[in-house]
Amino acid sequence: MANVLSMAKKTAIIAALVEGCSIRATSRMTGVANGTILTLLETVGTACAEYQNRAIRNVAAKRVQVDEIWNFCYCKQKNMTQEIAETRVAGDVWTFTAIDTDTKLVISWLVGRRDAGCATEFLQDVAGRLSNRIQLTTDGHKMYLTAVGTSFDGIDYAQLHKVYGNDPEGQQRYSPAQCLGTLKRAVYGDPEPRHISTSYVERQNLNMRMGMRRFTRLTNAFSKKIDNLIHSVALFHMHYNFARVHQTLRVTPAMEAGLSSHVWSIFEIVSLASPSASVAA
Repeated sequence: MANVLSMAKKTAIIAALVEGCSIRATSRMTGVANGTILTLLETVGTACAEYQNRAIRNVAAKRVQVDEIWNFCYCKQKNMTQEIAETRVAGDVWTFTAIDTDTKLVISWLVGRRDAGCATEFLQDVAGRLSNRIQLTTDGHKMYLTAVGTSFDGIDYAQLHKVYGNDPEGQQRYSPAQCLGTLKRAVYGDPEPRHISTSYVERQNLNMRMGMRRFTRLTNAFSKKIDNLIHSVALFHMHYNFARVHQTLRVTPAMEAGLSSHVWSIFEIVSLASPSASVAA
């Protein structure tokens, strides 16, 4: 069980997971059973979510970008049956993220459905973590129109609409159709046109694909249980925000945002799950 593992072994397991290794690969490298690794992931992932919920507050962001990334749990939506739907959470799952374009801090995330309800819940959480008025950019999905208006009292909000070509061959390939251009549309307030972009949050989507094996396409490494997916997302963002030095910032996003004084180690992240742990911000 996870509670009888040595701290060195726990650190090795979490280090493998945050570098994008699958559960089975981590088991082969560390000699620890799959079930024990999942138990440790649950414990550390829960602690990471709780810590970030407390620590990421009063963020003085100026410009925030929001996007959502697709993956699936247990089975793809097209393979869903009534029996599966009655017994577990399965099918398409979307992970919302909000990133501060200056500090590269991921302010909040939410694992859920791609609908107005989840979008509103997510953006209300984002709004509650900010200390000032921001300029917000999302894609052109209509769910954001209601969600933004419900979540923010005052905001400069714009949508970036992508225009895709009608390429029958591209629709049959795995890759999406060719993007022919973008359209910028102001929705609320007075957003500055040159800052209407989703480039940073889309790059963060790539980080998630590369950093979590569960998000890798065309593999059997997908999540079988929604809770394991949520714990993985919490662990990933803890490592990204507090322990991973950003190449252009030369510090971690949390340090750049004034939420941490140092680069966290994997040992410190694991220590969050210990009741007796004392970890300095």
